[in-house]
Amino acid sequence: MSTMLSRRAVLSGAGALTLAFSLSGAWAQTAAGQGDISPKRKLPGSLEGTPRLNAWIRIDAAGAVTILTGKAELGQGLRTAILQIAAEELKIPFDRLTLVTADTGRTANEGYTAGSHSMQDSGTAIRNAAAQVREILIQEAACRLSVPAETLHAADGAVVGANGLRVSYGDLVSAELLEVEAQPTSKLTATSEFTVMNRSVARVDIPGKVAGGEAYVQDRRPEGMVHARMIRPPSYGAGIIQLDSASVEAMPGVLKVLRDRNFLAVVAVDEWTAIQAMRRLSTVAAWHEEAELPDSTKLADALTALPSHDTVILDTGKPGASGKVVEGRFVRPYLAHGSIGPSCAIAEAGDGAVTVWTHTQGVYPLRQAIAGMLKLPLDKVRCIHTEGSGCYGHNGADDVGADAALIAMAVPGRPVRVQWMREQEHSWEPFGPGMVTSVRAVVDDAGAIADWHYDVWSQSHMMRPGQPGTLLAARDKSDPAPPPPPIEVAQPEGGGDRNAIPLYRFPNSKVVTHFLPEMPLRGSSMRSLGGYLNVLSIESTMDDLAHASGQDPVDFRLRFLEEDRARAVVEKAAADLGWSRRPPLPSGGGYGFGFAQYKNLEAYCAIALEIFIDPEAGDVRIRRVNVAVDTGEVVNPDGIRNQIEGGIVQSASWTLFEQVTFDRRRITSYDWSSYPILRFSSVPERVDVAIIDRPGAPFLGVAEAAQGPMGAALANAIRDACGQRLRQLPFTPARIRQAFAQ
Repeated sequence: MSTMLSRRAVLSGAGALTLAFSLSGAWAQTAAGQGDISPKRKLPGSLEGTPRLNAWIRIDAAGAVTILTGKAELGQGLRTAILQIAAEELKIPFDRLTLVTADTGRTANEGYTAGSHSMQDSGTAIRNAAAQVREILIQEAACRLSVPAETLHAADGAVVGANGLRVSYGDLVSAELLEVEAQPTSKLTATSEFTVMNRSVARVDIPGKVAGGEAYVQDRRPEGMVHARMIRPPSYGAGIIQLDSASVEAMPGVLKVLRDRNFLAVVAVDEWTAIQAMRRLSTVAAWHEEAELPDSTKLADALTALPSHDTVILDTGKPGASGKVVEGRFVRPYLAHGSIGPSCAIAEAGDGAVTVWTHTQGVYPLRQAIAGMLKLPLDKVRCIHTEGSGCYGHNGADDVGADAALIAMAVPGRPVRVQWMREQEHSWEPFGPGMVTSVRAVVDDAGAIADWHYDVWSQSHMMRPGQPGTLLAARDKSDPAPPPPPIEVAQPEGGGDRNAIPLYRFPNSKVVTHFLPEMPLRGSSMRSLGGYLNVLSIESTMDDLAHASGQDPVDFRLRFLEEDRARAVVEKAAADLGWSRRPPLPSGGGYGFGFAQYKNLEAYCAIALEIFIDPEAGDVRIRRVNVAVDTGEVVNPDGIRNQIEGGIVQSASWTLFEQVTFDRRRITSYDWSSYPILRFSSVPERVDVAIIDRPGAPFLGVAEAAQGPMGAALANAIRDACGQRLRQLPFTPARIRQAFAQ
């Protein structure tokens, strides 16, 4: 039964759709980053955890529409895609919508923005919520106007009908109208009727970034703000044994030196003073160091020698078939996120509460961790996502948020801005873990893969906040929180064993994951987790098996791929490069191919490329890259291309340049000279992305689809160019020169 309200009552506020929703499962997280819920019925996407429609859509009496998502914009184009989805289903112009992203005071708990889940979780939820809101508004208008609902439709933020009938959304809303639970099915707009989705709408987050506006948390300067800098220990496990801070406290502009056991910070009126004070304080602090790191030159041996929890995740057929054997061990070093802007946060405390503006990927888990660290009730901590300058994965964003919160409690009433220094970011962020894979495969006389045995060693890729001990500040302060036990992310998504199960079909195969509870270096989530190395290892071996049996690498893959969507991207990428008619290249030239379905669950991606290597210098030029991707229903084609192109650049950087270095005590790759990343001169000369649209299909996460296939295609092209298989990452000029010399 509809509630009838007069226009006067609506305009007075009685008709505003208020935001009232349950935040059940407020911080418990699954590996996918979704709130931990007890399903009563299966609702689309994140509606299952937060089923109230008014948790996702707000309409006020003036007709202004606000969309709310618990996911965060990380540079992946989420804001634009979510607005496109809402505009399409609500039938309201794109530029008349307002979007609120992850905020513990306003939005639903959607866990972490991770694992390429934003579109399939939040995008799906908002699409279905918007479609249901549209139909509710149409039904309400039919009731008010006493006409059949089928004679009405939504357009331009109103419900319209024959003979000029028109009622705006603002006139239709009431306090109760949308305070209802979502239904399992929705009347979604057909792909053929799209006017906003499947269009390359310009991204809303770009103008401020390219024009130097207030785009990132690093740019924010609230009134009355003070600056703080951290003095981090020189190495893991180091503790302060002597500190005379009097000279620093006497510096003009220094407001406070804060020490809480090994937590050491300085607060000043301006940023330069804070930096100078930090540097002086660093010289007067004496530390005792105990850390003993493994021998970085023997990383693979160090990792495989650690105690492990072993799990067989695939076991089919019987091993031991005869034929030509291909085997080898692939090694990935620890990787830094390499965020261009060091991690930053702003916090303000007062009345026993604290608010943190943070570029964390999980505002609710971070709130839980900070509340535990400060021993505050959850409702006294608010975390508001604000974009940060660069990061996919778990970098220092959560740690600096905790730093800011702890310092703000000591300087109440003033916004406190904390930004790490470059050497702190490179030394103290959680790295992408070092990994080892081992492959032994057999191709028989008929050219078929007769046996496949695969092992992967990795520590946890999931040490994100939730518990206080995940935060450096909570470990360093008095009454320290212990580090939580490492989390082993289970299949089918997996952590270190993500994508370790080949999508190809073999009669005899065994895959074993060796989970390493001990963590020689601090590690956590890096984009694609173990998928990058596992795809590179599998696809490299597929190429070697093809060569060993005299078969074309693409034809060889298609021989063992059964799924039509997988075959389609392989065939498309190969065709776009001209694989079947590719001409021989001069010395130093090479072709490479790589394929994967990310997590064997999400977007399909195949990459074919051409490179040239200067044998004397060992430098790799990526001349052209052809990509085919299937991400289900397409929302923003240009956004998909952005993500694929970004993944290609990132993966090329990992494959050719990046590695964390360390001695037995300290991280030694603490700046850009000691941790080089891909420069503009090494960016691929041309990238063409073909999108295979699947109208009406579910959204598939695409943000991490390209990393594995790109690394694999590059590895295979290098082998094609020099005739030797490289397995120790990164493939540096020195290693490439050595391969050419063999």
